[in-house]
Amino acid sequence: MSRLVVVSNRLPALGKGVAAGGLAVALEAALKDEDGLWLGWSGKTNDAAAPPRLQVEGRVTYAALDLTQEDIAGYYEGISNSVLWPLCHYRADLLEYSRGDMDRYLAVNDKFADALLPMLRPDDLIWVHDYHLIPLASALRDRGVQNRIGYFHHIPWPAQDMFRALPRARCFLSAMLSYDVVGLQTRADVRNLRDAVEAMRGTLEATTPPRGTRIGDYPISIDTEGFASRARRARNLPRIRDLYQQFGQRDLVIGVDRLDYSKGLPERLRAIEQLLDNHGGLHNRVSFLQITPASRSGIEGYDRIQQEVAERAGRLNASYGTLDWVPVRYINRAFSHSLLAGLYRLARVGLVTPLRDGMNLVAKEYVAAQDPEDPGVLVLSQFAGAAEEMGAALIVNPYDVEEVANAIARALTMPIEERRDRHSVLMRRLESYPVSTWARSFLHDLTPPETRERLSLRAADPP
Repeated sequence: MSRLVVVSNRLPALGKGVAAGGLAVALEAALKDEDGLWLGWSGKTNDAAAPPRLQVEGRVTYAALDLTQEDIAGYYEGISNSVLWPLCHYRADLLEYSRGDMDRYLAVNDKFADALLPMLRPDDLIWVHDYHLIPLASALRDRGVQNRIGYFHHIPWPAQDMFRALPRARCFLSAMLSYDVVGLQTRADVRNLRDAVEAMRGTLEATTPPRGTRIGDYPISIDTEGFASRARRARNLPRIRDLYQQFGQRDLVIGVDRLDYSKGLPERLRAIEQLLDNHGGLHNRVSFLQITPASRSGIEGYDRIQQEVAERAGRLNASYGTLDWVPVRYINRAFSHSLLAGLYRLARVGLVTPLRDGMNLVAKEYVAAQDPEDPGVLVLSQFAGAAEEMGAALIVNPYDVEEVANAIARALTMPIEERRDRHSVLMRRLESYPVSTWARSFLHDLTPPETRERLSLRAADPP
């Protein structure tokens, strides 16, 4: 029986439970049914070369690989977060490329390949995750690996005009075509990648051995039933009960985002200001809670956005706040998923307005957390990958702050019948396509055709 081998930049936090939502819960569901292996960076630095440390939990072996400070600077902070991240989020103006960083990025992918090679079995399925490890299949092929290898790209794939700004773009496309299956979040991402391949077809055909790579959209989802159950239970948490009493008759608008320039936080606060300017009757009746865990601190662009958001929130409170009402609460730390689920259920409006996002699972978690008898309303950016599936939300242009402000006002005054109808449509999609279905769909396409045929025949046999 083949194993599933997962490779990602980071391992999940072992011994602390798997987070509800995101990569960890998706892959735990895929790994737990069969023996599996997960290789990733340990989060630690070590200048001495060493094989990955192994830890077995249930039927899964976790392999933790240390990196050097130079690795982190070139591979992680350099190419991954100063080239690929801004480019894929349409911020080529923030791109900072150096040949040394690229050499280190490729070297770290070689290090992952060398660590994985002795642990592989001939029939393992290998599933690589995200932009940090685009060249990994190519590195494994160079070492003679013929296993089926799939890649899932969790962030957007940029349009061709933007992609052309990527230094050594052909190197990345050639690496993509070393995979058997490449998965992206949306149909638009698939079109963009195919356009990039087509534009360089002549060069790629001359340099890249053909594998018949399948490129498709596999929109990632959440554990819908599990998160809805978590939200129902969270109503009884002491902290959530306190907040119900504290907000009283005020409506809560909530945003939950990692601190990043792609999330549109300054624009969101401008929309809140516009809302209060345009709708004086909402003063002292609505509160906006923005939860934003810090990320990648110490990198200049992220430090700037943190300062800008904090200052804008402070000015807004100074202009509109009263002795007993603070219109904006800006919290710069992480919360447990149980507490977040309770906050989502409490909030009348979920405000998810990134300038660009691969999917955005917060939008799906917010919907899953709602009371179907009295649901809140999702206001969602047209540039989030989730918008392709969640048309029953109020879809907005995050750059148009007045449109966002009007959508919030509409959500706050929406009749309960319309709220229920919109929520019902959104929940049907989430219930029919949970994260387990996402994983099965991708792995079905990654499984060798002859194996799929054998499994289909076995399933069709009479008992």
